[in-house]
Amino acid sequence: MTATAPHFGPTPSAPAVRRPLAAAALLAALVGMVFGLLLGGAGPASAHAALTGSDPQDGAVVDTAPKEVTLSFSEQVAVSEDSIRILDPDGKRADTGAAPRDLGSGSTAKYGVSLHTGLPDGTYTVAWQAVSADSHPVSGAFTFSVGAPSETTVALPTDQAGGGLVGTLYGIARYAAYAGFILLAGGSAFVLACWQRGAGARPLQRLVVRGWMTLTVATLAMLLLRNPYTGSGKLADAFDLDGLRAVLDTKPGAALVSRLLLLGASALFIAVLFGAYAKREDAREKKDLTFGLAIGGTVIAAGIAGTWALAEHASAGIQPGIAMPVDVLHLLAVAAWFGGLAALLVALYRTPDIDATAVRRFSGIAFGSVIVLVATGIYQSWRQVGTWSALTGTGYGQLLLVKVGLVAVLVGIAWISRRWTARLITGGGSAATEAEDEHGAPVAEASGKAEVPDTSGSTAEDPARAAQLARQQAAVATAEKKRIRDADPDRSGLRRSVLAEVGVAVALLAVTTVLTSTEPARTEEEAARASTAATASAAEGPVSMKVPFDTGGKDGKGTVRMEITPGRTGVNELHLWIDGTDGKAMDVPEVKVAFTLESKDIGPLPVVPSRLAEGHWTADGVQIPMAGSWKVAVTVRTSDIDQTTIDKNVKIG
Repeated sequence: MTATAPHFGPTPSAPAVRRPLAAAALLAALVGMVFGLLLGGAGPASAHAALTGSDPQDGAVVDTAPKEVTLSFSEQVAVSEDSIRILDPDGKRADTGAAPRDLGSGSTAKYGVSLHTGLPDGTYTVAWQAVSADSHPVSGAFTFSVGAPSETTVALPTDQAGGGLVGTLYGIARYAAYAGFILLAGGSAFVLACWQRGAGARPLQRLVVRGWMTLTVATLAMLLLRNPYTGSGKLADAFDLDGLRAVLDTKPGAALVSRLLLLGASALFIAVLFGAYAKREDAREKKDLTFGLAIGGTVIAAGIAGTWALAEHASAGIQPGIAMPVDVLHLLAVAAWFGGLAALLVALYRTPDIDATAVRRFSGIAFGSVIVLVATGIYQSWRQVGTWSALTGTGYGQLLLVKVGLVAVLVGIAWISRRWTARLITGGGSAATEAEDEHGAPVAEASGKAEVPDTSGSTAEDPARAAQLARQQAAVATAEKKRIRDADPDRSGLRRSVLAEVGVAVALLAVTTVLTSTEPARTEEEAARASTAATASAAEGPVSMKVPFDTGGKDGKGTVRMEITPGRTGVNELHLWIDGTDGKAMDVPEVKVAFTLESKDIGPLPVVPSRLAEGHWTADGVQIPMAGSWKVAVTVRTSDIDQTTIDKNVKIG
C-alpha cells in the first residue's frame, strides 16, 4: 500500500534562498548577543531566600553585649558550622564558633549564634552565608554596636554569594544543561512522532547526540562547581573531594547525580533509536518498537525534567506538591516545542527528503505544547509573583514580562510557519510528487534527476573505478535533490520562519535561565514587608539608655536612665530618672541634656528638662531634625560644685 505526498519541486520564479552557512552565522551571532547582554551586563544573580530580621538589628546600638545573635529568613535555608560569623572591631571572632542553633518553628526560619562573654564596647560585624531551599546561595553582612559605635577593621563584603568567575561558569553550565535537554528530548520526540525516517538521517542523529553530550558535560560541570558556587567562590575548590562529598549529601547534589544516572539510560535509548529502530523494515515490529521507545523516552525525559523540579523553584515556596509536577510538564512542553523546532530546522536545511506530512505533525505537537506552556506558565507566574505590584516592581516580575513578550513573538512567528505548512500540505509551490511505501520510505525519485554517465562497459574490469563513479553518481543525485529542494518557495518560506522561531527561542531560553537564578517576586515582596515592619517597629519604639555617673563629691555616684519617645525624627518626649547606688530615686539640683549629630555637624542641641518628681525629670517638644547616630550628653549636678557630664551614642530615626 502506498501513499503520495507533495514533493518540494522547483518553480521557475522561485527566489534564491540564503545559504545554510549564513543562517548558522546569524543564529550564532544571536546566541552571542544574548549571552553578552544577560551574562556580561548583569551582576551576580539574586538569591531566593532573604534576611527578614535580626537581633540586634542592622545599625543598632545596645547597652550591653548580647548573649547571642539571631537571624531570620524568608524561607528555609541550609547552614553549616561557619555560616554565621560575628567579628569584633579588630576582626577577631566574637562568637564561640559553635554551629548555628535552629530556633525556627513551623515555617519560620531562624538561627542563633552564641557570643563570648565580656565583649568590649565597639562596632561588631555579622557576616552570614547559607543555601536557600531552592538550591541558590545567599549571603550578606551588617553591623551593630555595643555601648557606642567605633572604628572597625572589618570591611563589609560587597559581592553576593554565587558571583564572580565561579558564578558565571555555573550560570553558563545551567544554560547549557537546559539547551542540551531541549535538543535531546525534543529532537528524539520529533523523530518518533513526526518523521520516523529521520532516525536514519545523520544530521538529526548528530543533533540529538550533541544534545546528550551537552547535558552530560553541563551536569558534570555543575556538580564540580557546586561546592565553590555555594561556598568559597574559588575555582580551585571544584576539585576538593571533601567539598564534593558534602555536595552529594545535599538535595541539589542528589538531583545532579540522579540526572547523570538517567542520562546513562538515555544513552541506551539513543543507541536503539538510531540503531535497531532506524534499520527496522518490518511494519509490525517497527510499530511495536515505536510504542516501546515512546513510553521509555517519555519516562526518561520526565525523570530528567524532575531533577530540576526537585532542586529549584518548584521545590520551595507554596504548594510544592502541585508545583513540581507542573514544572515537569512545563519543561517537557518547552523541549517538545523548542527541540522540535531545532530538529525541523536541521531537517529543512540538511536533509533533502523531509516531507510535508512530518511538518504537519510537528505543527500539531507545537500547538499542543503552546497550550500546556500557557496553562503551566499562568500557574507558575501566580505562584512566584502573587500580586500585580510585584509583577512590575521587582526584577523577577520585569523579567517575566520580557519572557511573556518573547513568547507572544514566538507564537506570532509560529502562526506564520503554520501558514507555510498549510501551503505545503495543499501542494502549493510543488512541481513533482514522491511516492512512499507504508513505512514512509521513498519508492520513486523526484523529477529533474541529473544524468550520469553510463559505466556498464568501461568499469566491468575495474572495481575501483566503478566505486569512484558510483560515489560521483550519488553526489550528483544528492546535489540535484538539494537544488530542487532549495528552489521551492514554500519550503524556503518555512525555513526562514522556523529559523526566526529558533532565534527567538534561544533568547527566550536565556531569559528563562536568568529567571531560575533570580529571587521570586513573591519572596522579595514578603521579605521587604517583613523588613519594613521590623524597622518601623524599632523606629516607633522608645529609645532608651542607661549610664552610670560620678560627680566626685559626697553621694555623687548614681545611674542615669533616659527614654526618648517615640524615638524618631520630629517631636519627641524625654523622660530621665536619677537612681542612687542603692537603686532608689535620687534627688539632684540640676540636670541638662544636649544632642549632637557629629556626622552632620549638627548640635549640640540643648534640652533643659523640668523636675517632675524626686529623681524624675521630663521635657516635651524635643526636636530631632534628622535620623542618625546621635551623641546624647547628660550633665548631672549633685552640689554647688560637684557635677559631671556623661555621653552615649544612640540611634534615633
